[in-house]
Amino acid sequence: MEIKVKKLTETAILPIRGSAAAAGYDLHADLTDSLEIAPHKTEMISCGLSMEIPEGYFGAVFARSGLAARESLRPANCVGVIDADYRGPVMVALHNDGDVPRTVQPGERIAQLVVLPFLSVAFTETAELDETDRGSGGFGSTGR
Repeated sequence: MEIKVKKLTETAILPIRGSAAAAGYDLHADLTDSLEIAPHKTEMISCGLSMEIPEGYFGAVFARSGLAARESLRPANCVGVIDADYRGPVMVALHNDGDVPRTVQPGERIAQLVVLPFLSVAFTETAELDETDRGSGGFGSTGR
């Protein structure tokens, strides 16, 4: 699959995979200077890119596991969604879960993009739903 990407700045870096089998493509901070994120705060960081994701797919923006585990930085919305009809700048709302300030450097890998298919569905209102063994059991109802 080919995805058209438009660089919005000279310094923007196209998404790249860390290895041949990686599902995610690293997204980079398109900053002119380092940016400090205060503890428990969120900063919007541009990747300096716009993209054309094919219809029937969306871009899922996930945390980079190392950045989240070691630096306490993750996307604020946990998983961002880039819809196929969106043509604006790719942004990452990067949140600092830690108790100390964290610094993001220009060009640093801040998130990962996974392109996924989705189903377009129609919701139909009904008075009854089919019964199941689980029924309406909620969180933890099936055991640990």
